[in-house]
Amino acid sequence: MPFQLIYEKLPKDISEHHVLLLDPVLATGNSANQAIELLIQKGVPESHIIFLNLISAPEGIHCVCKRFPSLKIVTSEIDVALNEEFRVIHGMGEFGDRYFGTDD
Repeated sequence: MPFQLIYEKLPKDISEHHVLLLDPVLATGNSANQAIELLIQKGVPESHIIFLNLISAPEGIHCVCKRFPSLKIVTSEIDVALNEEFRVIHGMGEFGDRYFGTDD
């Protein structure tokens, strides 16, 4: 299914600033690429975007970095890989369980 923008509200002068793009999990990189592309269309230089996330899959990191080599990614954990459903195979447990303390 192609990316569909549901809502967007960005400052008029966003192109004059550095932007922190936040997403808790970087899996395939597809939604991140679309969000980054939107920022670039709004005039934000690629080198002024910092993508912050808590958990990343190697596939997502490669996907984003290949398309946007000047972008910076900051993550706290690189997990193993993606499974056949394109979900992050966790080395430290599911993100929601880690965050909310609901791990059994």
